[in-house]
Amino acid sequence: MSARLSAAFAKGHPALVCFVTAGDPNPGATPAILDALVEGGADVIELGLPFTDPMADGPAIQAANLRALGAGTTTAHILEIARGFRERHPDIALVLMGYANPMITRGPDWFADAALAAGVDGVICVDIPPEEDGELGPALRARGISPIRLATPTTDAARLPAVLDGSAGFLYYVSVAGITGKQSAALASIEEAVARFKQTTDLPIAVGFGVRTPEQAGPIARVADGVVVGSAIVDLVGAHGADAAGPVRALVAELAEAVHQARSVAA
Repeated sequence: MSARLSAAFAKGHPALVCFVTAGDPNPGATPAILDALVEGGADVIELGLPFTDPMADGPAIQAANLRALGAGTTTAHILEIARGFRERHPDIALVLMGYANPMITRGPDWFADAALAAGVDGVICVDIPPEEDGELGPALRARGISPIRLATPTTDAARLPAVLDGSAGFLYYVSVAGITGKQSAALASIEEAVARFKQTTDLPIAVGFGVRTPEQAGPIARVADGVVVGSAIVDLVGAHGADAAGPVRALVAELAEAVHQARSVAA
């Protein structure tokens, strides 16, 4: 596992993981938005690679993908954004999240080399199932980059070993069966799932999909190792465009307080 990812989940409190789409509203605006995430208190940054068919994402992130692509965002832009982030924030974990096509179009080794050179710590590829991950995952692991896998409410005991095989960084629990940003899982079902996964893996468990507010994030942080928030932040970028850094920083600060203090409040 990347040292920065390990450190993000070893701070003595649950980790706040924040997602934004690279190039939304344009490539030049993304660095300030990423800085706002860090200033607000995010422990891990997920930088989304815009794609024409983001099948796992709801309307907010779909719209962000279209805005980014409409602004001409390319893989080269995204890697440059990542390199700049690493120079400004040498200790904050950075994960690229997206779909297979942009990652493997020039070959898994090319992408893994480029991610390593940009200072990326982990990669989440939404649409390569673990049973078919014979190239990208090994290429990433060979370079010390964590392939981060997804588990869902339908990931049963028979399939979980395949999901965990070769996974690193953290296990991303998609807490609802559906797309991002549209619904929220019951806390009891999240607690049961986290407990079940922890019987099988030592990886930190981060819970996402449908988490939008501090009031939702805090209770989840009491039972999970991390909480992922994406659509609520992306909505702010959609509303404020290139001026989104301030509103994003304010929301992330509220989320960070709720997540970081969740267990002390519960005690």
